Amino acid sequence: MNTQNVRIPVKAWYGDEEMELQFPQTWEVNECRMIGHDTPALSDEQLREALKNPIGTEPLAQMAKGKKQVVILFDDLTRPAPTWKILPFVLDELGQAGIPDDNIRFVGAFANHAAMSQEDFVKKLGADVVRRFRVYNHNPYDHLVDLGKTSRGTPVLINREVMACDLKIGIGGLIPHLGAGFGGGAKLVLPGVAGIETTDYNHRILGKLGGDRSILKKLRLGKIEDNEIRPDIEEAVRKVGLDMKIDLLINNRRQIVGVFAGDFVAQHRAGVQRAKELYSTPVIKDCDIVVMNTYPIENQMIKGTWPGRLSLKKGGLAVMVVQSLEGQASHYLAGRFGTDYGGRMWGAPTGLIIPQAERLLVCSSYLSRYDLDMYGPSDRVIPCASWAEVLIRLLDAYPKQAKVAVYPYAAIQCPAQD
Repeated sequence: MNTQNVRIPVKAWYGDEEMELQFPQTWEVNECRMIGHDTPALSDEQLREALKNPIGTEPLAQMAKGKKQVVILFDDLTRPAPTWKILPFVLDELGQAGIPDDNIRFVGAFANHAAMSQEDFVKKLGADVVRRFRVYNHNPYDHLVDLGKTSRGTPVLINREVMACDLKIGIGGLIPHLGAGFGGGAKLVLPGVAGIETTDYNHRILGKLGGDRSILKKLRLGKIEDNEIRPDIEEAVRKVGLDMKIDLLINNRRQIVGVFAGDFVAQHRAGVQRAKELYSTPVIKDCDIVVMNTYPIENQMIKGTWPGRLSLKKGGLAVMVVQSLEGQASHYLAGRFGTDYGGRMWGAPTGLIIPQAERLLVCSSYLSRYDLDMYGPSDRVIPCASWAEVLIRLLDAYPKQAKVAVYPYAAIQCPAQD
């Protein structure tokens, strides 16, 4: 069989390899890349300059003068930005202000996800930082400070270690988000280092999640306008007093291509404008087959499902490539923890995660029954250990011709807006 091939990235944080997908020459295959595909990475000098010229605040070295205790918040491996790359410049700014190492600590701002290991800390922050500084996991159930409520009623319960510091810095990624439109900005604090009650209440402002998957029906991906989640978060974080937020934009190779630092609202809005240009992806409609590669957030495959909902015709075949060595990340708010129960916002799936698909093929070298249950009913979810196995099933359904859309890094892409 003569083939046409598409190469996709896989295994974020675990080698960042490539995988080749083969398709018959007779098929119409569309590789749907984001507008900012292969945007060049910023140089070290460009990273340093972006940090020295924040938006809406004074430079970090000046801001840090006279401060006693510093906390640096960072996200976990469900967020693909290489935080370690910009940390030397942040620490240099703090050093210029005379802050000793023992007065700086790092807190993992991963909300309701499972605790990080030392290996995770090293991947995110670098081995030198883990050796030099104390790094803590956030606990959403204990050691929280009550800061009252927002005007929308959200109880603001925040990590005690964070509130003990008089200089609060956050470093995270700015990528499309299903509910909040885009991540970044104040989200590193809420839900990042907030209590479970805080996150639960804030998330329900959008609409209860669960079996109806309402967050996907609303599909706020790439849209921050008229979104009640974001202003509630920002009101809460003003109470916390996040002094500087640093958001990193990445390309399809997980290289930093944008840095937006400063006031967590001002820098976020500036970053979102660039992110919309970078991640925007033209959508191919009415496809027989849609292939969604969940890189670079393979451990939260839900973030790579949107193309199936927008590109696949009714009765077509959906394919998800999920090469996550660690499986799907634990989520104490929305995850499943028993046969028919889970976190406060968990609901049993009532159908396929791509509702119009006849079947959904999951291509993964790291399959587990627990993870497969997240995709939908077992009689319509087909596990495939290799692309060769996927192709056999696709050819069985479409032996001659098929219209195919491949989204090579769907978890950070978002649909182009009219």
